[in-house]
Amino acid sequence: MSNRITSLFHTKYPIIQAGMVWNSGWRLASESSNSGILGLIGAGSMYPEVLREHIQKCKKATNKPFGVNVPMLYPNLQEIMDIIVEEGVKIVFTSAGNPKTWTSWLKERRITVVHVVSSVKFALKAQEAGVDAIVAEGFEAGGHNGRDETTTLALIPMVKEQIQIPIIAAGGIATGSAMLATMVLGADGVQIGSRFVASHESSAHPAFKDVVVNAKEGDTQLTLKELAPVRLIKNSFYNQVQDLYQKSPTKEQLKELLGRARAKRGMFEGDLEEGELEIGQISGLIHNIKPVAKIVEDIIMEFEMAKKNVLNL
Repeated sequence: MSNRITSLFHTKYPIIQAGMVWNSGWRLASESSNSGILGLIGAGSMYPEVLREHIQKCKKATNKPFGVNVPMLYPNLQEIMDIIVEEGVKIVFTSAGNPKTWTSWLKERRITVVHVVSSVKFALKAQEAGVDAIVAEGFEAGGHNGRDETTTLALIPMVKEQIQIPIIAAGGIATGSAMLATMVLGADGVQIGSRFVASHESSAHPAFKDVVVNAKEGDTQLTLKELAPVRLIKNSFYNQVQDLYQKSPTKEQLKELLGRARAKRGMFEGDLEEGELEIGQISGLIHNIKPVAKIVEDIIMEFEMAKKNVLNL
């Protein structure tokens, strides 16, 4: 399977394993890359020296390309970027910020840059900034999300109409048939997050993985738009957020309730009631925890089967 994404990243398949906070450590990234897709380390939940350790371990565990996802709403960005350069990482995905801030700096150092967007407006800004590709992420996605609530099905063709660089679809994709659907709509590849949370190699707490595979339709909701929109499993913390919204809270009150390390508490430490449990809507279609290699194998098999089924229509 060869196209603009496999050529850009030198992978076998046009699939990216999302660099998710508290889920995407070196084990998940290296095994994803070893399975023929692009693995990403999620820098958002790592102090700079922890990130360095994960990069070094990933380099020992795979000889295939891998990258680092850097959410730009976190501190220590210069230190993080310096470590990425020092350790020889050649692919960086940026998100949650202005692509102009780091794209030129990274490309001057011969690093391939991809930026995550949730609208046509920001896709155009990313293209103008000189990124090599974009991830167009729909409202269905887990974690930090777009405020406009544009779904993947609507977003991909609208972005395709406006930009020339490669497009990676994200949000609501966990199967080969969904991968084919987004590529028919104009995507060159897909980024998958939630399906890889429920993998053996994910660094998420086992209790959180169990919540993901037991999730049903309607169990997640996008909230906290005033801070950074995030899709959460409905639990005690989520209910506290909704109760606070009944009082027309200020940003400061929302920040006070959120506190610090809420996502770590939920996804990494397994506090299923008071923690922040970030996951996509597609969790309702994820029913088991499997090795990364098996997940990739199943997605590619489903993709090829879906293509044959379409041809038979």
